[in-house]
Amino acid sequence: MGAIFIALCFALSVYPQDGDNTNTGIDTYFQEARNFQHQDLNDKALVALDKAAELSEKLQDDKALIDTYHKFALLYLEMGKADNATFYWERAKVLLNAIAYPMGDAINNYVEAKFLFDREEYYQAIFVLDKAKELSNNRNLLHNIVLLEGEIYSSINKFETASTNFNSLVVNSDEFEQEYLQVRAHIGLALLNQETEEYEESVKNAESALEIAQANGFSKWIYKANELLEQDYERLGKYDLSLRYSRNLLQLKDSVFTLAKSVEEAKISNNVQLEYMGDEIKRQDEQIDQLSESANRSELTAILTSAFLTIISLLAVSLYRNNQIKLKTNDLLQTKNRELQNARDAAVQAMEAKTNFLSTVSHELRTPLYAVTGLTHLLLEENPSPSQLEHLKSLKFSGDYLLNFINDILQINKIDADKLEPMSVEINLKKVLTDVINSLQQSAKENKTKIILDYDDNIPNHLMSDPLKLSQIFMNLVGNALKFTKKGQVYVIAKLVKKIEEDVSLYFEVKDTGIGISKEQQKSIFDSFEQGSIQINREYGGTGLGLTIVKSLLGLFGSQIQLESEHGKGSSFFFELNLKCKDGVVDDIPFEVAEKDYEFAGLHLLLVEDNKINQVITKKMLAKKDISCDIADNGLKAVDLARDNTYDGVLMDIHMPGISGVEATIEIRKFDKEIPIIALTAISLDDSLESFYAAGCNDVVTKPFKPEVFYQKIGENILEEKVDKTVS
Repeated sequence: MGAIFIALCFALSVYPQDGDNTNTGIDTYFQEARNFQHQDLNDKALVALDKAAELSEKLQDDKALIDTYHKFALLYLEMGKADNATFYWERAKVLLNAIAYPMGDAINNYVEAKFLFDREEYYQAIFVLDKAKELSNNRNLLHNIVLLEGEIYSSINKFETASTNFNSLVVNSDEFEQEYLQVRAHIGLALLNQETEEYEESVKNAESALEIAQANGFSKWIYKANELLEQDYERLGKYDLSLRYSRNLLQLKDSVFTLAKSVEEAKISNNVQLEYMGDEIKRQDEQIDQLSESANRSELTAILTSAFLTIISLLAVSLYRNNQIKLKTNDLLQTKNRELQNARDAAVQAMEAKTNFLSTVSHELRTPLYAVTGLTHLLLEENPSPSQLEHLKSLKFSGDYLLNFINDILQINKIDADKLEPMSVEINLKKVLTDVINSLQQSAKENKTKIILDYDDNIPNHLMSDPLKLSQIFMNLVGNALKFTKKGQVYVIAKLVKKIEEDVSLYFEVKDTGIGISKEQQKSIFDSFEQGSIQINREYGGTGLGLTIVKSLLGLFGSQIQLESEHGKGSSFFFELNLKCKDGVVDDIPFEVAEKDYEFAGLHLLLVEDNKINQVITKKMLAKKDISCDIADNGLKAVDLARDNTYDGVLMDIHMPGISGVEATIEIRKFDKEIPIIALTAISLDDSLESFYAAGCNDVVTKPFKPEVFYQKIGENILEEKVDKTVS
């Protein structure tokens, strides 16, 4: 029976710190196991330790076998298999009782402290670690004890002591685990920083941990560092960065915490046991043969009985483990599903936070930007000196650039937040394209470039689509082509692909003879803020959002933008759209609505605006056209003034304290159905033009607005309405 027990101890192996064992072959297996364990390749670590156990047994090296058992115990602890870890720890303890091996005793205490830490028996764990330190001064073991003590002190809120431990490991010079200990120390410090709400410091430590972990392939700690950075950046309000690390976590879950990996680890662990079963049966057969020759029947009977019981026990253990593997596999599947669901929810929350943040920022920027553009316009009309004129023009250009940038951000976030849906109204496609081209002719002249429209006359005249979004698509594509084309041509092509009853398929292409796009740059050209290279951005300017908007808008139509280009030889962007047409509709007589020069003198308006600077600017702009106005700085006052006075029209701000412009408009419409009301608003992500019209607004002007658009809207909606009433 004693022989069987010793054989059983030899067959099932583990993982520790390196001790007095000096066998080069065994040390090689230990190093392999250590490297595999740190890289979370536990199946390979198990195989390496199994080889170390086999070699230790062959060499009859009890100390090496004890070291192997300890390493197995620590590896299984990290894998969350406490039963396996306990088995090997106890086997090592039995062997330690038979020999004098202080280093082995020290490691055995260290493993016991790990068990106590996992059971949250923190003070007992510290006591056992003190015993371990008294038994050995091995540097690697002491470093790991310092790490475990730091984690224990963190758990009992002794943050200062824990910080001292972790900081000592950040600069460690361990022979075997220098980088691994540094990663663990930085992770420990980052967790401490989170506890003390020092999130900037936590970011620094997590980034340090991530850098070292990535350089060494420590996949488990790469995941943990990304998790900490996601949490830290969310708490710092940096939602874009938080979302980036949240996406990293989703990718890492698929590569690190896979079902296949767990099954493989369980398979390797089980194979170690099955391999031992075969060896044990072989040893029993050899002993039987020897005893048969000596006719020692009584001992043979005892050996047979022991062998039978051992084999039956091992088979029972194997069956039990197989069943446990199935149960743990099911648990893993359920856990992974919950993790993926939580990760998805976190990503959605981060995206919502980012969307709301950008919406608020873009809206808030419009108010001061209105002051910049409005005052610039007023100053330009007050006969500035030549030197002032140059500065004012630069200021106007900067204001317009910033406004376009804000509009682009708002547009992208509306699409991302599913706030936009394409309309389906009757359009004149050729007029939409012609208007886009005409609006960009000035830019074409500056670049000495010609815009050429190639329009297929077979395209039906009466199509159903969204003219505004189509205009945005072609404005961005043609504008982009003009930016990168000097002294060349830009072609706007529209062709009929097929028409089956009311279903029409059209092919569109915007082609230029500009600088072209390299194959490498084409991979990311549709990403936000991407312009191909830093050099292109510096030379040509722009935000890099135009093509992103095109891609997103086409997605609303169920279409995809495609690109063909060669560096130095121009670019071609093309796509197809499926539209509906209205057959049998008689063409209207074409006519163009010319811009009118209105005589505004004598108009008296109600200006509803809560911002004092905007009040001054808008009032001056009205005065330039001899338009007088009363000012209401909130919605309630606006309703009272509209009820008690006679105005030719109302200029209504939407976002105000108290009741909003929409609510004020609804109240005014209760007692005055006719007065023209124009909404003046810095439209945010949550605003809907339809809601403004539904409340009773006649038109909408977005702030900051161009003066010519502002006056045109007043003329169309207020002055012409007044003239019509006078005539009637």
